Amino acid sequence: MAFLAGCSAQAEKTPAKQPSNFPVTQLVTKDTVLHKDYVADIQALKHIEVRARVSGYLEKIYVDEGKEVKEGQPLFRISSQEYKAELTKAEANLNRVLSEAETAEVELERVKGLVEKNVISKSELALAKAKLKAAKAQIEEARSARNNAANRLSYTYIKAPFSGILDRIPLKEGSLIEEGTHLTTISELNSVYTYFHVSEKEYLTFIKAQKDGSNNSSKTVELILADGTRYPLKGQIETMEGVFEPNTGSIAFRAKFPNPDKLLKHHATGKVRLFNDVDNALILPQKATFEVQDKNFVYVVGPDKKVFIKSFTPKARFSHFYIVEEGLKPGDKIVYEGFQSLKVGETIQPVEVPVDSLMAETNP
Repeated sequence: MAFLAGCSAQAEKTPAKQPSNFPVTQLVTKDTVLHKDYVADIQALKHIEVRARVSGYLEKIYVDEGKEVKEGQPLFRISSQEYKAELTKAEANLNRVLSEAETAEVELERVKGLVEKNVISKSELALAKAKLKAAKAQIEEARSARNNAANRLSYTYIKAPFSGILDRIPLKEGSLIEEGTHLTTISELNSVYTYFHVSEKEYLTFIKAQKDGSNNSSKTVELILADGTRYPLKGQIETMEGVFEPNTGSIAFRAKFPNPDKLLKHHATGKVRLFNDVDNALILPQKATFEVQDKNFVYVVGPDKKVFIKSFTPKARFSHFYIVEEGLKPGDKIVYEGFQSLKVGETIQPVEVPVDSLMAETNP
């Protein structure tokens, strides 16, 4: 009896354990903009191979690799002596058949007069007409040959088809080239196309947003360069392919970016950043969550300051936060950190941490 009384007195002297402090944040809804990055293939608006259309020796190179050229600017000259000779021959042949046609026309007029006087038969008139018709056909043939020879001569002087940037020039002056030989490549880079693939679900979200006008910023995209920096000018989604790729279930979008400084080159790489406006998004710090068997959980603080575990379904993720789809609601108080030592039903002393301050910390 005396021992029990002593223990009871000792217990009365021992103070009760105070609840521990834990940072707690209250869930709120906010309008926000989500973004997602997609691997992009950058291509010039125009990108063509300049090839020789005639054979010969490369007599002159007027430009240098990597330089900007204007439309119509001379690029190369191929030896032209034989093509000048072909043109001279074709012009001479044309003059010959023109003379023959004039002779046939004079002969036709003479035969007409004789037929009218019944000096010769009408068959002679038909023959004269046929000769004139044949002469005119020879004129067309000779004129076509002359034009073809003139074109082949013009092909020896190669000009830029449009303004752009030259690629490598593999051949040097004096090289013997054949018809179709690759001389260089030229790219128009005032603007560029970027192609990127999105899933069918993302495609449907984009299309619906465009139809109902709920996401005005969805056609505006940004470009993240290969070194991780952001390209200073924004682009616009212009079009998309008409067929989903059967193997990946994705579809290609095309965005156009201005490129006044020619920083972006054909077949450069990067990432297109696509934006999506989300109204009244329920924001949850990722740091306040934990995962068990592919399910997401948080510690929720009840009105009596006791904690319990609750699962939730995330809708999207951005930076260090989740957007909650279901399982939680605005006003719920969530243990932000240190919950590894907590037990269900334990009483804590909440220390309020506003979500805005957390977003400011993670997005300086």
